[in-house]
This record gives sequence, structure tokens and C-alpha cells, in this order.
Amino acid sequence: MRIDAHQHFWEYHPEEYPWITEELGVLRRSFLPSDLAPELIKSGLDGSIAVQARQSLDESRWLLSLAEKNSHILGVVGWVDLCSDHIDAQLAEFSRHPQFVGVRHVVQDEPDDSFMLRTDFLNGIDRLKNHGLKYDILIFPQQLEAALKLVAQFPEQAFVIDHIGKPSIKDGSLQPWKKLMKEFSEFPNVNCKISGMITEADWKNWKKEDMKPYLETVMETFAPSRLMYGSDWPVCLLAGDYCRVIDLATHYINQLSTQDQDLVFGGTAAQFYNI
Repeated sequence: MRIDAHQHFWEYHPEEYPWITEELGVLRRSFLPSDLAPELIKSGLDGSIAVQARQSLDESRWLLSLAEKNSHILGVVGWVDLCSDHIDAQLAEFSRHPQFVGVRHVVQDEPDDSFMLRTDFLNGIDRLKNHGLKYDILIFPQQLEAALKLVAQFPEQAFVIDHIGKPSIKDGSLQPWKKLMKEFSEFPNVNCKISGMITEADWKNWKKEDMKPYLETVMETFAPSRLMYGSDWPVCLLAGDYCRVIDLATHYINQLSTQDQDLVFGGTAAQFYNI
């Protein structure tokens, strides 16, 4: 099974998506399963993992309703309030759905770089394993050190780093991101998504060569068995269409064995999210 392990849907209303600013004008419309399906078919993919784009319980319910009606949505990484006193009830509600495979919080937007180390947040993370749920780590590079401390506390919880940790590709910076990603790879319960790279590059002028040192880093540190491809559609449209994103990954991964290519383009995601 070939899987896009990271994409989003939304019905666009400005008040519900304040992060979609005027600068991100191409995203100021609705993106629904009917828009994604042709892209999956054209790219030879069997389905996708839909990831939350709003921090609300209704977002998780809405994504699950889409998954029930669209067979190409193989799983949902939704949102619950990990800091809530009612976290157990929320997880009980959503974990009843077989397509609810994981949880994500938009930590990158939290002003406190140590947000993930709050006692209430740690309590929420601790509850996930009881429901067999994975956790997607969405952070900026300055939050990597806190994320390392987080995963060190939960060796039995499965984590995946979204967008290879969002390094500053536009600036060509590698350190300290490279060093910290190596430290992440030393935790066997941590995986990494090859996704979101082109939006960390120069949107209008990026080249495949710009991505090579970053792809080499995650390939060397995590290996294909812990890497999964994701398009980050439709956010990727800021810097390239769906075909261009998958072509970027394919260009680099073609050097791998067929078995390793199959892992990156679906096998790892299927195993990680229990698809």
C-alpha cells in the first residue's frame, strides 16, 4: 500500500483559520477529499493520513466523518485537549473509531518553547498509549530540545516528527538541527516524516539540490524503516503542486532498494499508524 502520510482538509472560513493570512492566499479556499482523490490517483498512491489543522474537538469529529465517507482516507490524526482534566473522556470518545490513529497539537504556535514539558501536557501524552494512539510532533527547531526531553520520558509511546523538524532550508542552515535529529534517532520509538520541506525553502526558487543535505541527514539517522513520505497538501501549494512534491521525494529515494522505497512510500506509515 502506497500512502501519503500527511495531508490536510478544511472548509475555509477566515475566522476558523486565522493562520491562513493574506500571504498564504492560495490556501484561502476549501480543500476536501474530492480535491485530493485525483492527486492520489495520478501519483499512484492508495490513500492518505488526514492531519488536523484546527485545535478543536469538532475538527477531529469532522475529519472522522470524512474518513467514514471516503475510503482513501486511511487514518485521522486529530486533536484532543491534552492539557484538559477531561482528557480520558475525550480519548475514549475518539479511540472508538478505528480510523482515529493519532493526536497532534500545534506546538509550533505555542509561545513557550517548553510547552511540551508542562505537567498537564505530559499527563495527556501519558494517556495515549492506553488507547494505542500515536503522537505527531509539530515544532520549530528552537523547540527540538524540549521535544527530546519529552520523548525521553515516554519510551513506550510512539512519536513521529512532522516535516523533518522544520529546519531552515531557505537559509541553508544545518546545525544545531542536524545534531538534534541524530539525538532523536537514538530513541527507537521516534519516527520522522519526509514532508513539509518545500515550505521551509525559498517558495519560488527552491531546487531539488537544496533539499539533499536534509534528506541525507534523516536517511542516515532514521533509515527507511522509520521514515514516511507526506505531501503536506494543500499547504505545499505555497511552493509547489502535489506532483512536484512527490517528484522531489521520488528523485532522492530512487537510489534506495525497492524494499526501502516501499517502506518510505507506505510501509512505515502503515505499520506506525496500524493501517
